[in-house]
Amino acid sequence: MLQVKHLLHEKGSQVYSVAPDEPVLTAITTMADRFIGALLVMRGDELVGMLSERDYARKVILKGRSSRETPVREIMTAPVVTVAPEDTVETCMRLCTDSRVRHLPVCEDGRVVGLVSIGDLVKAVIDEQSEQIEQLQRYIAG
Repeated sequence: MLQVKHLLHEKGSQVYSVAPDEPVLTAITTMADRFIGALLVMRGDELVGMLSERDYARKVILKGRSSRETPVREIMTAPVVTVAPEDTVETCMRLCTDSRVRHLPVCEDGRVVGLVSIGDLVKAVIDEQSEQIEQLQRYIAG
């Protein structure tokens, strides 16, 4: 069974973050520039929340708040659901479904070492199933 550490090995451990006191506009600009759907909210090395496009849409746009004046801490999701490098892809998919989240920070020894998205998890499952199908086809044909 694939583990989170295998996904991070393939995709890398690059994460993007924003400070809780930064304006929401800064966070949204970073997400747009990086083509990502969420940012970690970090106070130094401490993970204090997550900010997603969904948070922005529901807590800023729909409430008529100002992106320039609203600090990230007022709309971020906290506490954050996290996973460990040893967790399986299946465990992560279940967490995403049960917790209704699309991004899972990966933490080890109290620090963030990566991030996996529901897209990363689905891709891993599809790749693994494709490989199994290919092996079965070779077995049957052989």
